[in-house]
Amino acid sequence: METSLMSESITFQSETEAIEHYFTSGWTDGLPIILPTEKNVIEAISHSNRDPSEVVGMEPVKNRTITVEKIAINSVMAGCKPEYFPSVLASIEAVLEPEFNLHAITASTMGAAVLAVISGPEADKIGVNGVTSVFGPGHRANATIGRAIRLTLINATGSRSGEIDKATLGHPGKYTWCMTENIVRSPFESLGIERGFSENQSSVTVFAGLSPIQVSNHSEKTPETILNSFSDALFAAGPNQGEIIIVFCPEHAKYLGAEGWTKVQVKDYLYDMATRSNDDWGQGSINPGPKPTGPEMTHSSIGPDSFTLMVAGGNAGAFSCVIPIWGGGSNSQSVSKLIG
Repeated sequence: METSLMSESITFQSETEAIEHYFTSGWTDGLPIILPTEKNVIEAISHSNRDPSEVVGMEPVKNRTITVEKIAINSVMAGCKPEYFPSVLASIEAVLEPEFNLHAITASTMGAAVLAVISGPEADKIGVNGVTSVFGPGHRANATIGRAIRLTLINATGSRSGEIDKATLGHPGKYTWCMTENIVRSPFESLGIERGFSENQSSVTVFAGLSPIQVSNHSEKTPETILNSFSDALFAAGPNQGEIIIVFCPEHAKYLGAEGWTKVQVKDYLYDMATRSNDDWGQGSINPGPKPTGPEMTHSSIGPDSFTLMVAGGNAGAFSCVIPIWGGGSNSQSVSKLIG
């Protein structure tokens, strides 16, 4: 059956004229785009076995309907190969779930970006980078999948900078933020398996991530002394985080694995270790109930399970990071979706 599109077609005299029209119309992220012709949009959709007119979800505040076709248009604009489209589609399905709280994230002054983590065979199949410079440039799948998510938010939900998007600062992840884990160097189960998918299934998990906080420790080799290094970064994120990401570099992960530490042990240690007095937090008495005789202490997270642990990055260099979540990780929850 022949696939047809519903979007309006516009004709231009030249590619330059077309690209300039996209700029002046506010349809880009500030960078040039690939022109979404009917042919390449249909080719992207063909990799999903979905109907172009299928409604993927709604942006409830602006009453915007997001269809497969609209997502495919933005995927092409971002420079995605057609085979990347299922990952983009699953990512948008995830951010449209109510618990992700998309409108609040895109309108907030806090400046969160969508971090998409691809898990399972699809990551290798399409070439998503999880090793050296995992958050850096040079990898088409990472760059264009993350960018496609942002362009879809701009064009399908109206989240343009200065209009709905009111971020005070924002951060570079708002251009593009997509990764996979360095499974080869990880002593832990993957995020996909932790979220309930099998080794043969591919999934994407989306987070409303704030700016990463780098943690450097090149001298320590025991789990306890390595994890203690995260204290200040967790303090910077604030108290009582409902969800917060720890990305361990392979060098740090190696020492955790050598001692046989599991994700559960790491989470328990981080929860117990990352406490400060309420005076340090600068929030006065923030715990209910009877007051202790000594300084009142508060944890950085609401519990051990608030920590999401991943291993990613290059094999050299003892640089890990903490990624706080918008709204303290309680007002936006990460969402996982099956790809395909």
